[in-house]
Amino acid sequence: MTCCHCRGAARMFDERTARRQLRRYRRKGPGKGTRELIDAVAEEGVEDRTFIDIGGGVGAIQHELMERGAAGGTSADASPSYLEAARAEAEARGHADRIRYVEGDLVERSGEIDPADLVTLDRVVCCYPDMPALVGAAARLTRRTLGLVIPRGTRFVRGGVAIVNLFQRLRRHPFRVYVHDPREVEAVLAEHGLGRRYLREGLVWRVAVFGRGGGRDRRRVHG
Repeated sequence: MTCCHCRGAARMFDERTARRQLRRYRRKGPGKGTRELIDAVAEEGVEDRTFIDIGGGVGAIQHELMERGAAGGTSADASPSYLEAARAEAEARGHADRIRYVEGDLVERSGEIDPADLVTLDRVVCCYPDMPALVGAAARLTRRTLGLVIPRGTRFVRGGVAIVNLFQRLRRHPFRVYVHDPREVEAVLAEHGLGRRYLREGLVWRVAVFGRGGGRDRRRVHG
């Protein structure tokens, strides 16, 4: 990986973290925000669709989409430990042969990945310093539907992230968290022909789904 920040992500999300999160996923399934993203994307159609799960972690989204009938796809992550965990779970479920695993910076490697029907970024945009590059690359790989979970961008959230990054600097860790303006994220997606279909905002996280062509927001809920 040539991206310094991606190297920091690989160090942050190491083997120990991957093992812990995989155990949690096996016990409890996807977290609340992840499950909501999966459900919202699934409403756009999953059966026989292909996917790209960017920053997929231990593969919660991938496994759930495959269980719902997805044809297969790509798991892309900067953390080799996460990719190993995602592959192990996919092998246990019998669908690893239908998933390609891509390690490294998605922006740098996007040219090596075929476009897919569904693209997901669950709490990934906040781990990348160059939002337009990442979101733009993801949009170009999207044939039909793109779903993401990002921080809301409120003062409360920005204050919490500032504390996290201060702690990271004090421990001399290269990984940082970023709060990109949701309006700017949507503007990048609009430039690539993706309009919003779904939105839900909680205290910290914003779950949104975008699609090509016609359509409108199915729901808009705060809380």
